[in-house]
Amino acid sequence: MAARPAHEDLLPHLRRARDFIDREYAQPLDLDGMAAAAGVSKYHFLRCFAATYGRTPALYLAERRIERAQDLFRATNTTVTEVCLLVGYTSLGSFSRKFTELVGVSPSEYQAKFADGAPRIPGCYVFMHGLSDRRPDTAISEKPHRSRRT
Repeated sequence: MAARPAHEDLLPHLRRARDFIDREYAQPLDLDGMAAAAGVSKYHFLRCFAATYGRTPALYLAERRIERAQDLFRATNTTVTEVCLLVGYTSLGSFSRKFTELVGVSPSEYQAKFADGAPRIPGCYVFMHGLSDRRPDTAISEKPHRSRRT
């Protein structure tokens, strides 16, 4: 029996949790924290998230982390271990296994494909200045600021 999609009233809550995962992927996240972001119980959240998005919250989080790792491998000269830690994994083995499962090649092989080409961002810069997608103070406003004249 297939799971029914979440009730329409729950969709904004699930989107809020998905946005939370997208924003905080590098932090230690668990089912309780994700469910709290949605404002529902963890088991209800798990069922509804999986029914709505076609994957569990844990798999969604892993996919975000691996996608970000791929970006880092393409754009920086950081090591596999550094990337592992930057995207929220604490175990190199778990990171490598999940990366290989989702991408089809090991992190080292993936990184080697992009070794030649344009100069990449030095790893020390990434560590000193952080990742731009985790720095809310660098966002550019969509609307130009207009001063009011009175």
